[in-house]
Amino acid sequence: MKERLQKIISASGLMSRRSAEELIAAGRVSVNGVTAALGDKAEIETDRILVDGRELSSAGEKIYIMLNKPRGYVSTLNDEKGRKNVSQLVKELGTRLYPVGRLDMYSEGLLLMTNDGDFANRLMHPSHEIDKCYHTWVRGEDIGWAVELLRCPMEIDGYITSPARVDILKLSGEEALLSVTIHEGRNRQVRKMCETAGLKVTRLMRVSEGGVKLGDLPCGKWRRLTEEELNMLLK
Repeated sequence: MKERLQKIISASGLMSRRSAEELIAAGRVSVNGVTAALGDKAEIETDRILVDGRELSSAGEKIYIMLNKPRGYVSTLNDEKGRKNVSQLVKELGTRLYPVGRLDMYSEGLLLMTNDGDFANRLMHPSHEIDKCYHTWVRGEDIGWAVELLRCPMEIDGYITSPARVDILKLSGEEALLSVTIHEGRNRQVRKMCETAGLKVTRLMRVSEGGVKLGDLPCGKWRRLTEEELNMLLK
């Protein structure tokens, strides 16, 4: 059965559907030797599909894992600066996996990865509001006042955030460990919220997403998601 090219490419786990559309429009995809155009259809089992000159294979087994990302690794798979990236930590799986969302280089903790483009797109779509909880180590002069600010809508990079759920887990003078739960997940959002509230983040770890918990998974290790965890993410 023929399907639109962008859907086939996304389902292979190579990239999102939107990115696939951009590559097709740029003339970087061909089917049976002919440069493809937006709207073209193909069949993965019978047609030879090339993306940037490399053959696209069928999706095969769908893989869904959680990784405990260490600090110092970037979530992008192709880094122009040559920094360590998360794909190096899951290479024994023998297939290309893509992060579902990102954690910045200096953050750590739960990072979902998959080769299922439709699954990733659904979780990252703004309409699919998934709670993400971060343990956030901070330093500041008035932590109680800052926490009250964090619980209110804030303007970050011209965007008004939704109220965050914030609890103080530990407090010692001008240092604290906070639990911060948001669902938007914009670029470095928790760090920027804390900065706006007058707090300096000294460590940031994502500990849960959509009900799926990092638990005691060692730093730098990964495990497959259970069927129950997949259902929680997609409900």
